[in-house]
Amino acid sequence: MTTIKPTSIEAQCAAKGMRMTEQRRTIARVLNDSDDHPDVEELYRRCSKIDSHISISTVYRTVKLFEDAGIIERHDFREGRARFEQASDSHHDHLINLRTGEVIEFQSEDIERLQREIARKLGYQLVDHRLELYAVPLNDEKKR
Repeated sequence: MTTIKPTSIEAQCAAKGMRMTEQRRTIARVLNDSDDHPDVEELYRRCSKIDSHISISTVYRTVKLFEDAGIIERHDFREGRARFEQASDSHHDHLINLRTGEVIEFQSEDIERLQREIARKLGYQLVDHRLELYAVPLNDEKKR
């Protein structure tokens, strides 16, 4: 499933009055064009192909700036490194392939309804949540 991305990261930065250096623009564009959830090291590799003068510390600082501004979201998918994606107005959940690290985004109204129902039965109104499913492909199970 492909999530429809909101306004570009660059445009969101401008709307928030952020000063955009050329290196920040590069990082914003690379993040914006990412269909996966890169960690900082992968983001740095992609950016350095465009601008060989960009440093990993610049990438770390810029990612933190974008995260603090609510432009990107941080995910910790159990692998010891944070991964990032553009913040979205539409909610989605993640399934993480433990063999490959691939992150699959999905939406399920059945799951959303069940979560609201559970919260209500426990005496709460659900205001937010994150769902991460960790899985291995079915064909891996057959090899055991």
